[in-house]
Amino acid sequence: MTSRIVSATATIDAPAEVIFAILADPQQHTRIDGSGTVQGVVEGPTRLSQGATFGMKMKQGAPYKITSRVIEFEEARTIAWQHPLKHVWRYELEPVEQGTRVTESFDYSGVNGIQAKLFEVVGFPKKNRKGIEGTLVRLADAAQADAGRGSGE
Repeated sequence: MTSRIVSATATIDAPAEVIFAILADPQQHTRIDGSGTVQGVVEGPTRLSQGATFGMKMKQGAPYKITSRVIEFEEARTIAWQHPLKHVWRYELEPVEQGTRVTESFDYSGVNGIQAKLFEVVGFPKKNRKGIEGTLVRLADAAQADAGRGSGE
């Protein structure tokens, strides 16, 4: 069986606390989205926590709304939310000498065989990898700006 986790890692010149504050705030998800699918918040808290649910306006071809639930939450280390189809978006943060190593992943291992095949046929793994790579760039820019380290400094 092939892996059903798509991920990428980047080292960001900003403290883990600054990066995590962005990730834990659904209002900022449009700011960092590298896929172009996240359109805005529909409902939910201003700061995510374990078990919190939040709804987002999305657009992938056609507009739609999706509600996710936070299933992993460790302050400044890990945050993950699960969509109704059981796939998970996860961010893992690790302080390193150069700042923070951030790994973002799309985990669709919880999706059943038919749905997983459909994800693959329509190209979600490839599209999501490209979106993850774009998100990590935008997250770096946002975190460095919030930390007062602008990308040119």
